[in-house]
Parts: sequence; structure tokens; C-alpha cells
Amino acid sequence: MENARLYDACQGFIPEQFLSFLEKKSIVNLKLGDRLEREMTVLFSDIHDFTTISEQMTPEENFAFINQYLSYMEPQIQKYGGFIDKYIGDAIMALFPNSADDAVQGAIAMLEQLKTYNSERQQRNLKPIRIGIGLHTGTLILGTVGGFGCMDGTVLGDAVNLSSRVEGLTKTYGVSLLITDKTWQGLKNSLAYDLRFIDRVRAKGKAKAVSLFEIFSADPPELRDAKIATKEKFERTVLYFIKNYFQKQQIYFKNA
Repeated sequence: MENARLYDACQGFIPEQFLSFLEKKSIVNLKLGDRLEREMTVLFSDIHDFTTISEQMTPEENFAFINQYLSYMEPQIQKYGGFIDKYIGDAIMALFPNSADDAVQGAIAMLEQLKTYNSERQQRNLKPIRIGIGLHTGTLILGTVGGFGCMDGTVLGDAVNLSSRVEGLTKTYGVSLLITDKTWQGLKNSLAYDLRFIDRVRAKGKAKAVSLFEIFSADPPELRDAKIATKEKFERTVLYFIKNYFQKQQIYFKNA
């Protein structure tokens, strides 16, 4: 009985899907250096202005707030075949191994569930919160790292770093959900979602620019309709700006 409870407790720290990918029946079978390379879609999300919100609460209130918020988000990730790799404060890092569509639908479900959570917050005279979500699809390495005294499961690769950076850009553009061109290309039918091209960016240390798309399916109806109505004009304007920007950059470097 005690061993069963211990095993269940350990499962909370190492997801069952993590063990499955490494072909391990139990956490006790994990060895340092076990790894698997695979293409997945990585989801990063965090709460906008969390530091400001956190400063207004006691440590106990902070933990209660985070745990309640996560209790709303985690089921939406699991519902669409994803699993949480780790929590980093208020941030969530999740993996979707099956398809880009699973990740997009899971992200939309998180934003829809956020509306319910915010409604309950307002009933308690608390301000609603906003979150940002970034998705990128790419090859990553899932495995175990650490030393002799401590071992942990983790995920490494550019796909992880880029999804985190994309999530950070949701604040820059004032949007809730951004995906990269790699995730967009992985969608079975991109027309099934309300989306628009929003920019091309070059990550620090990378030569190739990445296209970003906003998915606004979970936006309030009026805002969603306005974005649909102006989508063509918006995208033309963005492309015009990008074309002129890169031309100016080329001229600058030629003359340097």
C-alpha cells in the first residue's frame, strides 16, 4: 500500500507519457542519460503582469492563486493529447506529441476556460487576468539529466527555446495566442481556425526568420469579427512593412 502511494506521488513529478516515450514501465527504471529524439509541438504559456499581481498577495495567497489557475488549464491540455512537462512559476510548458492541431485546439480551449476562471474571479471582486500562449513545432530531445544525487526529466532543443520566445512576443503584439510557421504548416486545415499572419521575426543567434501567425478563435466576438473583416488589409500592410524593412536592411549592410 505504501509503495503504491509512493509510486502515485512520483507520477505527479514525472508524467506517465514521459515514461512511455522512453519505454519505461516505472520511474524506478529511469537511468541518467535516457533520451529520445522526436518532433513535437511545444506550448509555452504564462500570466501577463504576474509580478505585479503577485506583489499584491501574501505567499499563501500566491500559491492558492497559481494552483487554482493551473487546475483550470491542465485539463484542457490533457483533453487534446498533450501533457505538462513542467511548471515554472506561473508558466506552463506542455508537449503535444501527436499533431499541431492538438496543440492549437488545446491552446484555444485554455483561452476559453480562462473566461470561466475570470468570471469566477470577478464574482469575488478580483480583476481578470490575461495569459499569452506560444506554439512551435520542431525536433526536440526528451530525456533525463542531472548528477548522481539528483535526476530530472527534461526537454532540450531549439523547439523549446523558440516556443518560449514566441510566447514572450504575445505581450509585444498584444495578443493571446501565437504560432510559428512550422506549426502552421503542420495543421491539417488552417482554414478551420481564425488566424492571420502577424510578422516575421529573427530569433537572436539565428540566421533564418520565422513567420508568426495569431490565432484569435477565442477572442471576444466583436474583436474576432473585426479581425476577420480587416484580415486581408492587415496582412497586406504587414507584408509591405516587412518587405521595405528588409530591403532597407540589405542596403544598410551593402553600404557598411
